[in-house]
Amino acid sequence: MVSNQVLQNTIDGIKAISHLDFCVLDLDGREAAATLDVPEEVVKAALTFARSDAEAQEVRGDQYFKIFDEQQPEYVLVALEGGESTYVVGKMAAFQIENLLIAYKERFDKDNFIKNLLLDNLLLVDVYSRSKKLHIPTDLRRVTMIVESARVKEINVLEVAKSHFGAGNDFVTEVDENNVIIVKDISDIDDADGIAKCAEKFMKRLEKEGVDDARIAYGTAVNEIREVSRSFKEAKMALDVGRIFFDERRIICYSELGIGRLIYQLPIPLCKMFIKEIFSGKNPDNFDEETLTTIDKFFENNLNVSETSRQLFIHRNTLVYRLDKLQKTTGLDLRVFEDAITFKIALMVVKYMKYVNT
Repeated sequence: MVSNQVLQNTIDGIKAISHLDFCVLDLDGREAAATLDVPEEVVKAALTFARSDAEAQEVRGDQYFKIFDEQQPEYVLVALEGGESTYVVGKMAAFQIENLLIAYKERFDKDNFIKNLLLDNLLLVDVYSRSKKLHIPTDLRRVTMIVESARVKEINVLEVAKSHFGAGNDFVTEVDENNVIIVKDISDIDDADGIAKCAEKFMKRLEKEGVDDARIAYGTAVNEIREVSRSFKEAKMALDVGRIFFDERRIICYSELGIGRLIYQLPIPLCKMFIKEIFSGKNPDNFDEETLTTIDKFFENNLNVSETSRQLFIHRNTLVYRLDKLQKTTGLDLRVFEDAITFKIALMVVKYMKYVNT
């Protein structure tokens, strides 16, 4: 339903052009918008008119018009006496408000459609029939983005997103209190770098608006409207997996999750069994800080002993000693690629288990 503020802005604008006064009343005589204090006799006349079969009527020089929504009367518009042009201007104002009702209802219907599409609440036949009815292209290239922030309501991230993306075939909505979802038309974006730049540009806009804790995740590009829900699910997974394994990154794409998305889907009992086998019941969290720093730097340098020792400012033999010590503790030699992969996966599994527990 169109808001009273929109109705007020509309008749204020028409008054500024025509110099006529207007009021909009609901069918019970309650004022929705007015450019002056509505006389009591006008309200009474409007109530009588609302109960009649007439669509337009003149009463003491004032022109009364019914505003219809899907062939049902919704409001009464009164153009107060202003001369010969009162009827024509009033009729134009009534036409304008009826079009507003249609536009806002279509916008609301589109929002509901997009929400149900994202949540997989529509049959395939309904996706295409409703798309056609709402004039939504079905074969555009799209991607779904999720914006997460604890300040979504405080700064109204939804409105910021609408002002940034809201034109053309983009859709902006929300399905919970912390996330805003953008279904972005990327017909004019050729590659993954273009999508990443689009996300980065919006992140800068959010920062400019004062949203300093936002995280953006997005799925893969899809070519059919029925696949939008898949892109949404991928974006949701990217948001969760990114929080676990890439917590330093504020923008994350589903295609960048790597092995993290596989670990994310493992059942916890299987994770516990795997960790028990790898670390023989020991907890990797009990490794001292020196060992953990050595492991991280060794992986960061692609198992290169010389480069790792250089960056850690230690002698090569010292690094070898630490790796030998770790091998005795875990049975895994990080200098051997297969053992390094096993160890890396094990650390990620531990991180995932800690996330689930908290």
